[in-house]
Amino acid sequence: MTSHLHALTLDANDPDELARFWAGLLGRETTEDPYGGIALAPNDDSGLRLRFLPSQEKKTVPNQTHFDLTSTSLDDQRRVVERALELGGRHIDIGQLPEETHVVLADPEGNEFCVIEPGNTFLAGCGFIGALASDGSQEVGYFWSRALGWPLVWDQDEETAIQSPHGGPKITWGGPPLAPKVGKYRLHFDLVPSAGSDLRDEIDRLVSLGAAPVDIGQGRVDWAVLVDPDGHEFCVLPPR
Repeated sequence: MTSHLHALTLDANDPDELARFWAGLLGRETTEDPYGGIALAPNDDSGLRLRFLPSQEKKTVPNQTHFDLTSTSLDDQRRVVERALELGGRHIDIGQLPEETHVVLADPEGNEFCVIEPGNTFLAGCGFIGALASDGSQEVGYFWSRALGWPLVWDQDEETAIQSPHGGPKITWGGPPLAPKVGKYRLHFDLVPSAGSDLRDEIDRLVSLGAAPVDIGQGRVDWAVLVDPDGHEFCVLPPR
């Protein structure tokens, strides 16, 4: 048995504002989440639920994960960028080269994302959210493939990618060198055990794959916080 990926959760200083930005950009509706917070539900089985939870911590370093949004033409890429700016996003410089054709932006709280140029074959068929591009090792790509039961769709030169059997966004890890970890990450995965699975048994399974329990000050709760082999936090939530 494996867990399913319930959501990608973003810590937010203003969850309502950040949810409105991403709802407007992705063309989704906000909804209540069974585990609390504000959520953007996927449109189909291949989509990705987003959750926004309140946090007092300010963003100080680049995120370890960012969205790669796709475009169908240069005009479409321009329209996506314009819509992001109208909703409160902004251009940022992360060292991209002038000849690079993707556009790097940040949402109202500084979370980085890219709008990819048309014709990117690696993201073909993945949908508007083409990928979650992540800082991570080959080992962590293998871990998440086993943890979620998603096949590896790329494994070359220590770069890995996985994708749900239903399709949708790829999750990619760029290999070394890895950026040093500074504090708790602002984006993390929330997993839920498959139907009929026991939460404790699923935690034990994930630990056997290379995860480890961690205390982030969560106190006495009915869910667990773990870290993957690269130290990225994730949560395992009880079935609801």
